Amino acid sequence: MLDAALPDLDWTILPPGTERFRFHAPSGRLAAIGLGRRGDPRVLLVPGATGSKEDFVLLAPLIADAGYRVESFDLAGQYESAAAGPVQGRRFDYDLFVADLVAVLESGERPVHVLGYSFAGLVAELALARRPELFASLVLLTTPPGPGQTFRGVRWLGSISGLVPAHTIASLMIWGIVTNRNHTRPGRLDLARRRFGYTRRASLDQIMALMKHTPDVRRELARSRVPKLIAVGDRDLWKVAQHRRFAHRIGADLRVYPAGHSPCETTPHQLARDLLALYASGR
Repeated sequence: MLDAALPDLDWTILPPGTERFRFHAPSGRLAAIGLGRRGDPRVLLVPGATGSKEDFVLLAPLIADAGYRVESFDLAGQYESAAAGPVQGRRFDYDLFVADLVAVLESGERPVHVLGYSFAGLVAELALARRPELFASLVLLTTPPGPGQTFRGVRWLGSISGLVPAHTIASLMIWGIVTNRNHTRPGRLDLARRRFGYTRRASLDQIMALMKHTPDVRRELARSRVPKLIAVGDRDLWKVAQHRRFAHRIGADLRVYPAGHSPCETTPHQLARDLLALYASGR
């Protein structure tokens, strides 16, 4: 299997032909990349908290080689978009992240195939509810399966998550990544650690707070005719049964991979296969 044979690599090296650029979003200048021919159908891959556009270095070429223009950007406050964020006296909130996403979607060919990874999936859900005409499809990659206090379903935190401050949850997340609790390969671990030298701690704390108060747009998602897919690892932070119930509620297909929270990194060929099938179904 191609995914089983993936070697360790330097995740800071982008695929050949990748363009780097800065996108002027409502929150500031976002670090972005593009791969594939301009004018081809667009695919936007959005990383989550503690992540970056580099999370898709294995996935993006597989999609671009199939005839798509693949783009990605670092969220405001994260990695190379660390300088972007709210004006002084304001906080990182869902409106800020949704406004940035909508601006990116409006910046080129549309509608766009959108994949939101973890927290970014929550942002993509809100954007679809507000601006459905911008979406050709929606993929939720290991996104919390449900609104409200999303940590309540996490395997190791759920029972006490309502009592744990957002700052503490962020600290636990950072500790788990830096100490390599998931036994990540050296090349991948280097990038994960490197990003913390750039990412604003306030953005992480406030994103964790947002994830405790996610708006409920399940009704809007269920009404949307946009093709939807939930893609998760069988060892994700949330149980597969929770993802299955959420998929049924919003009318999405479900795909499960032999992976943890990061199928785009560990099973990119299997994920690409399912993404391309979804894109083809909406043409």
